[in-house]
Amino acid sequence: MQTVSGEQRLMLQNRHRNRHCMMFPQLAQFTDVALLLLRVMVGLVFITSGWNHLKDPEARSKDIGMSKGFTIFLGAAEVAGSLGVIFGVLTQLAAAGLILLMLGAIQKKIFVWRTGFWGESGTNGWNYDMMLLVMNLVIVTTGGGNLSLMK
Repeated sequence: MQTVSGEQRLMLQNRHRNRHCMMFPQLAQFTDVALLLLRVMVGLVFITSGWNHLKDPEARSKDIGMSKGFTIFLGAAEVAGSLGVIFGVLTQLAAAGLILLMLGAIQKKIFVWRTGFWGESGTNGWNYDMMLLVMNLVIVTTGGGNLSLMK
């Protein structure tokens, strides 16, 4: 029979508590920086999209098949959500709002435009929207990390 020392027992308990074993645990010290980079990337995508909605809502509304007023609302929501995500102000709420916008975009692409996951050309499907949704889900579930203006 093999005996387990107190230190080994503690290591095993911690391993089961964390429920995962990292191959490179030393990289965990960069989690906050990685989450900040994720937030900035997500924010840049949404702020440019929102700005395009606000810059020419008439043309943009025709592209997305929505009214001009709703297009302005979408643009404002994307810009506000992206600023919250980038700067870490009400981060989880901002990311949750962006998730709702992406659910609407995915719904439109699947059920109205009948677009497949990859789309016809491989670049116009809802795969990009789903990726942004999941990126925002990471932000919602982690709080976006500790590098933010509002903790």
